Amino acid sequence: MTATDTRPPIEGWTPPGAAERKRILDSTKSIALVGASSNPARASNFVITYLKSSVCDYDLYPVNPREDEILGLRVYPSLADLPEPPDLVSVFRRSEDCPDVAREVVAAGAKTLWLQLGIWSEEAARIASSAGLNVVMDRCCKIEHARFAGGLHLAGFNTGVISSRRG
Repeated sequence: MTATDTRPPIEGWTPPGAAERKRILDSTKSIALVGASSNPARASNFVITYLKSSVCDYDLYPVNPREDEILGLRVYPSLADLPEPPDLVSVFRRSEDCPDVAREVVAAGAKTLWLQLGIWSEEAARIASSAGLNVVMDRCCKIEHARFAGGLHLAGFNTGVISSRRG
């Protein structure tokens, strides 16, 4: 939530600040991605590509009942089918689907419900918060990870090129 955000506060939940989001990502070992897609034009595919890169060391569990494999990763039909409880569940679903997803996240034993950019659900936040989970909404875990890892700068991505020459 930004200073200009007009959303009303959600009882029992406060948006985590940057330090808290960094702590969440630093303590995360496994991420389930609900709504993962093999379509490279989809945001979830871009996020999986980044998280699968050598920059990150997360165990990744794409979740989508209509997919079998994404970028060489086995895809699970539901959170209940995962081999272990994920630390963080990143959600790429419509806001109205999120309360049911939040119930599944709680049942799966996850520690964090993370709703991607543009996704906001007061009911999902209440469900997850009341179960003791961390809740992040309307933020991209890829963008946040890159920001905290030094992979973003004012122009977007850090190119790694250091030069005084004009382009």
